[in-house]
Amino acid sequence: MSNVACDGQPTLQQQVAILKQQLAQAQKLTAIGELVSTTTHEFNNVLMTIINYAKIGLRQTDPASREKAFEKILAAGNRAAKITTGVLGFARNRSSGFEPTDLGRVVDDSLMLLEKEMSKYRIRVERQIEPVPTAWANGNQIQQVLLNLLINARQAMPKGGLIVVRLSLDAAADTIDLMVRDSGSGIPPETLRKIFDPFFTTKSGPDASGKGGTGLGLAMCRDIIESHHGRIRVDSTPGRGTAFTLKLPSKRPTANPSQPLPIAQQSPPAAAAEARSTSLNAVDTATR
Repeated sequence: MSNVACDGQPTLQQQVAILKQQLAQAQKLTAIGELVSTTTHEFNNVLMTIINYAKIGLRQTDPASREKAFEKILAAGNRAAKITTGVLGFARNRSSGFEPTDLGRVVDDSLMLLEKEMSKYRIRVERQIEPVPTAWANGNQIQQVLLNLLINARQAMPKGGLIVVRLSLDAAADTIDLMVRDSGSGIPPETLRKIFDPFFTTKSGPDASGKGGTGLGLAMCRDIIESHHGRIRVDSTPGRGTAFTLKLPSKRPTANPSQPLPIAQQSPPAAAAEARSTSLNAVDTATR
């Protein structure tokens, strides 16, 4: 089939590129909606804390009690500011270009946005943040990937469990590695190779929180990471859990250094999703 434009109409390849960009935006809007639903309850709790301690401060006459009430109000106000800053930062349409990005800050912001949700579902989060150089990345896109992986990890443990988030430097591969590991049920080998395929999902639909079930999350994650000249590695053992590792270049790429490879211009899924399996329980997306 020809990709040559006729009568000024977009070529087939251009139409696919436009649809991919629209899908990426739709995915982001969905993620924003999910974050707002998660953080609204938490923000209401913060407001109630401020109101209650303000009432206590008004009733008390001794300086020590009033000072304690003011300290609680200040702490709650700072918490509210972090919540709104996190949501607004994720929602804003930032530049599509790359810049030096502190991935430790991305991790902290993402965990703060999901703190209430993790607590609700009895998930304990362990942070293992090592000193790493700044990554040449689009922080907003990396946060979108990280939030998706964290939500998937939470959904893999309906009865609660442990999520480990580790940031480290792989000097041998010259990459900055960001890993999300859960203690959930794991992914069977026959399913593992398909998880990055668009519309493939093991879920029957959104869970009780309204998240997931479309089969688009991991496919979009793969596209974003490959646009960063990186890759995603998945290690999973049924009954023991799953680990997703984002491997991002620790140095500014020499090819096309000022802009990422646009998500919409990447290879078709059949080519871009080519995977190397180092064992029955591991898949590593190929760098394109």
